[in-house]
Amino acid sequence: MALRLFAERGYEAVTVSDVAEAAEVAKATLFTYFPTKDALVLDGVADDDLAGIVARRPPGRSPLDALRAHYRAAAATEAAADFDALVTRVRVILDSPTLAGAVMSRLDRQRHALALELTEAYGEPAAAIVAAQIVAACNAVRELYLQRLRAGASSREAGRRLAEDVELAFDLLQHGCRPQEGR
Repeated sequence: MALRLFAERGYEAVTVSDVAEAAEVAKATLFTYFPTKDALVLDGVADDDLAGIVARRPPGRSPLDALRAHYRAAAATEAAADFDALVTRVRVILDSPTLAGAVMSRLDRQRHALALELTEAYGEPAAAIVAAQIVAACNAVRELYLQRLRAGASSREAGRRLAEDVELAFDLLQHGCRPQEGR
């Protein structure tokens, strides 16, 4: 409901009262579930706890292997996502400087937290560089997925390619940016 309002009128033009009225709930009830207006759109966006994934990895598993497993699972889930809602959400975010900035801020916090967690494994300043590479590679994979969907790929085909891109991204992260055989 909120997403549709934001898509039709623009994020900045819609008030929380407008959303509550459209949903036929009290504004206080809306805030119970969504503490901010941004949360109505950004719930789940750039919320991966990459530092937590690395911190909770089993003994003997590398940080990259733990993150690869996370993104493999995410790719399988993403392939089943509601395409129309996903495209609408992305459009609303990209059309709003407020939301685009909030996403960038979340990604920046995610990168910093990951860098702190990687410091033991990589040392400084390598941990900061590795964290930036991981976050950038995963963002590029998401962008490719969305581009394919917008270009008309079926969700099944886009999902299959997303899974391949996750493997490619983590292969490049793990083995360096050498040209891949057969590509």
